[in-house]
Amino acid sequence: MKIASIESIPVAIPYRHDGGQTGFGGAVWKKLTYLLIRVQADDGLVGWGEAFGYNVIPATKKAMDELVRPLALGKDVSELAAMMGLLKKALHIYGRSGPVQYALSGLDIALWDLAGKRAGSSVADMLGGRMRAAVPAYKSFMRLLEPAVIARACARAVGQGYRSLKLHETTVEAVDAARREIGESVDLMLDVNCEWPAEEAVRMAGKLAPYRLKWLEEPIWPPEDTAGLARLRKQVDVPLALGENLANAVSFLPLLDAGVVDYFQPSVTKVGGISEVHEVALAADARGRLLAPHSPYFGPGLLATLQLAARHGVIGGIEVFGVDLEARLFGDIGLPGPDGAIPIPDGPGLGCDPDPDIVERYRLV
Repeated sequence: MKIASIESIPVAIPYRHDGGQTGFGGAVWKKLTYLLIRVQADDGLVGWGEAFGYNVIPATKKAMDELVRPLALGKDVSELAAMMGLLKKALHIYGRSGPVQYALSGLDIALWDLAGKRAGSSVADMLGGRMRAAVPAYKSFMRLLEPAVIARACARAVGQGYRSLKLHETTVEAVDAARREIGESVDLMLDVNCEWPAEEAVRMAGKLAPYRLKWLEEPIWPPEDTAGLARLRKQVDVPLALGENLANAVSFLPLLDAGVVDYFQPSVTKVGGISEVHEVALAADARGRLLAPHSPYFGPGLLATLQLAARHGVIGGIEVFGVDLEARLFGDIGLPGPDGAIPIPDGPGLGCDPDPDIVERYRLV
């Protein structure tokens, strides 16, 4: 089976959420934008992937179209690992993280979808066997800022069946509002997106300790300050989470061995696709560590994460972005049920293709 074509398709879908206009990466997000990767084999079979994403899509698309695609076209993908290994090695001079790696991630996901479809098996089965049919989900809010808004959003999420919630805030007042609203029976996590230098992170983590966070995510700037991270973990008894910005599976190994991080968060559209997250999960399982994948996606990146969760018990829950889209690429697939768990598709490949009418309606180019 050889690759006949690769198409990168950006889609932008209007959304609503519990707060006002906000976003990440220095931009306000008026729509949620995803980069779909469509790979067609020489026999006409199609696989779908997703490459990160959001504000960086122009760079990721350019990397796919001008660097990755010319090398991948015509390649025999019957040995997926060998082919992806050759591409990664050839392109490593452009960086082991960032748009090139994001493009490779989208290609890898699409090729796993293609392989599963050809075999008539789900990706979970291709990875070694489906261990469960559903996985708990936690709602991951966009930045809401105002304590009253945060309280209302938390109340709505609990009413939807979620038993775990994650804030993207940087103040004690925000966490206090959430905890007061949800009580003690609902898990609460906090992602501060690398907000504080190590000394400030230690001080803030101490202030947050009474709120019994399930984890504090990416607390330190710069994120490469692993000594500061270790100091924080030693001085304040708060579980730590990180990993969405690590470049590949190999980069997880030192932290998996260090005993500082409690929850590891590989992002399937950033770290190299299903292949790399699978390797992280195997390494975590061998060391008794837990995964909580970064997955604020509604495209094939979400389905890929679900397939990995079906295979790996070390994945305790799946992140669901706390927004309401005007239209969904997969309909109700990927949505939690009333018990707060997401049923995992068991069809071939990722289990579902994006709705072509939705893709055409919201595609940018």
